[in-house]
Amino acid sequence: MKAIVREKYGPPEVLQLKEVEKPTPKDDEVLIKIFAATVSLGDTRLRSFKFDLWVWPIVRIMFGLIRPRKKILGSELAGEIESVGKDVTLFKEGDQIFGTSGLRQGAYAEYICLPEQGYLSIKPANMTYDEAVTVCEGTLAALFFLRQGNIRSGNKVLINGASGAVGIAAVQLAKYFGAEVTGVCSTTNLELVKSLGADKVIDYTKEDFTKNGETYDIIFDTVGKTSFSGCRSSLNQRGFYVATVATLAIILQMLWTSMIGSKKVKFGFAGAKAEDLNFLKELCEAGKYKAVINRRYPLDQIVEAHRYVDKGHKKGNVVITVRARAIRLNSI
Repeated sequence: MKAIVREKYGPPEVLQLKEVEKPTPKDDEVLIKIFAATVSLGDTRLRSFKFDLWVWPIVRIMFGLIRPRKKILGSELAGEIESVGKDVTLFKEGDQIFGTSGLRQGAYAEYICLPEQGYLSIKPANMTYDEAVTVCEGTLAALFFLRQGNIRSGNKVLINGASGAVGIAAVQLAKYFGAEVTGVCSTTNLELVKSLGADKVIDYTKEDFTKNGETYDIIFDTVGKTSFSGCRSSLNQRGFYVATVATLAIILQMLWTSMIGSKKVKFGFAGAKAEDLNFLKELCEAGKYKAVINRRYPLDQIVEAHRYVDKGHKKGNVVITVRARAIRLNSI
């Protein structure tokens, strides 16, 4: 089978298209024929290994000190189950699925084996494979972090970085939960964020939301461009500052505010759950969530895809179409 392999850390050019052995499922695993994957910011960081010094040694030990332990990157995937192990009961051959491989990675390939009890669900019936795979990237993270902020109906929620993969998901999910949503993005993305349901949009190139006098129950920074100290006066009493980017300051502030004060800092590592995928599937099928695909690249243009994501300007998701069928409606 074809796969994108890297033998070392570095720039996008370390990613190479190669022929590798097709995997065979274990008794409790399913073999998935992959139709679509995504290129996330996490993928590009693992490729280049650009992490803050305080976390660098820990992550390096996890993923390989000298060279990558997992040679095939990619976590989010959508595809079709080609075969199943003898103990598998949740899925059958031909099922159209979407999900994530998590720390196993391996989605930049034509096939992958994953445990049936992993992070997989039946694909939304009204979505193509490339649309469904976007639900796995930013949406799972957005759901996790909004729950960290104890989101509920009537909340005022500000989402900084509202046009990125996590941001576009956070806007839609916050609206679903009944919040009043303010999205912060650049001038070119204002209409996109409005179209996703944001009640208000702020152009960060023209206005600093921390200085306009508005206050919020949740400030959700999806891009790591603000700080708790800078946003504190914009939080309501018992408000939450939620961050997706781990810094030493965030970790210390989370510990400190858990003991003192009514305004809390929240951070965590978003872990996927099958029940979350099922929840999001229902949302998609009910028409309450839509995919936003910025660009599509075929598997053999993975280097160009990583170069684009490295620039930091993607709107929504960047999708890898492993097979052309990824962009067709599938109603077999």
